[in-house]
Amino acid sequence: MKFSKKIKNMDHSPIRKFYKYAEDAKEKGKKVYHLNIGQPDIKTPDVFMNAIKALDSKIIEYMPSQGIPELIFQIRKYYERHDIFFDNKNIIITNGGSEALTFTMLCITNDGDEIIIPEPYYSNYNIFIKGTGAKIVPITTHAENGFHFAKEEEIISRITKRTKAILLTNPGNPTGTVLTLKEMRMIADVAKAYDIFIISDEVYREFVYDDSPVTSFGQLPDITDRVILIDSISKRFSACGARIGALLTKNEELLDHVLKLCQGRLSCSTLDMIGATELYKLPPSYFEEVKNEYENRRNIVVDILSQIEGVVCRKPSGAFYLTAKLPVNDAEEFLIWMLTSFDMDDETVMFAPVEGFYETKGLGKNEIRIAYVLNEKDLTRAMNILKCGLEKYKSLTTA
Repeated sequence: MKFSKKIKNMDHSPIRKFYKYAEDAKEKGKKVYHLNIGQPDIKTPDVFMNAIKALDSKIIEYMPSQGIPELIFQIRKYYERHDIFFDNKNIIITNGGSEALTFTMLCITNDGDEIIIPEPYYSNYNIFIKGTGAKIVPITTHAENGFHFAKEEEIISRITKRTKAILLTNPGNPTGTVLTLKEMRMIADVAKAYDIFIISDEVYREFVYDDSPVTSFGQLPDITDRVILIDSISKRFSACGARIGALLTKNEELLDHVLKLCQGRLSCSTLDMIGATELYKLPPSYFEEVKNEYENRRNIVVDILSQIEGVVCRKPSGAFYLTAKLPVNDAEEFLIWMLTSFDMDDETVMFAPVEGFYETKGLGKNEIRIAYVLNEKDLTRAMNILKCGLEKYKSLTTA
């Protein structure tokens, strides 16, 4: 039997393939601090579960394929607080941001079409894009300048007749890079000139630090026909397992095509949409508290990394990730060593090697992504273990 070229062209998750080493370490009695995956330890707000518990229904019914009207309305009100204005018809509820991205790619690409993405990028973009038969065209970014990519000539030089969109995460994963409104304006002008979509994955929108303003491509009214916003409750409300996302656009033809796919999968989870509706009613003070928590965590990580000779890491402006270049030849080998051969008082650390976040082969071999999703005490401990482990590893490999 034969399998499709599309599935063979996909890669396994560069994050999850190292779990066997972490599980082996735990079986040997070690504690593993997980800095490898974006699973926040922030408590999911009580309103989510309270709404589900309060449900008085003897049947869990199908909901509308677009999503329940009250959730759509609350998302619309949330965006209005950011001076971004949608009608209810412009919002489609999806099974996480992942489904929103998958449906977008199914609607806009044919085999061989191209999507421009700054690399390193969120590794699952590989699945969403290559699963449709399209290909990724990368813009390579670098640790030395904070992984910034918004240069007009860099984008235009990659546009061909097969280019359908530029896809970006703002704030960024895995780098934490945040676009300014000036940079977004430039990208918007390029998209207009070359008639391509802008797919803006903004699931970390609230997490922008150092008193910088929150930005969104939804704030640019002249490109509403080509902007596709991807959103989710996963990170914003620390509700990763609820799997409720949203696709927002004013392109009515795209909305019609996406709705076909939504009707094919019938509906999102009724219970999760009910809980998500209450999350979007939370006041702005909730986001401010969570943002301050992540900003403090970011500072801990950057402060400790800055103490390690040979590490290259610019302070990121958003999300809850950073990517750092280490003074090692192979970050994957270093991670395996940390999990199998190193501990401090039976404790060690797991992070994500970044090579699998690049489309260009051979890049990122000495880079790691750290997700600062642990409380400040555990995060400080984990980073000091990483610091000691790296110093020990360097002494062994350079001896």
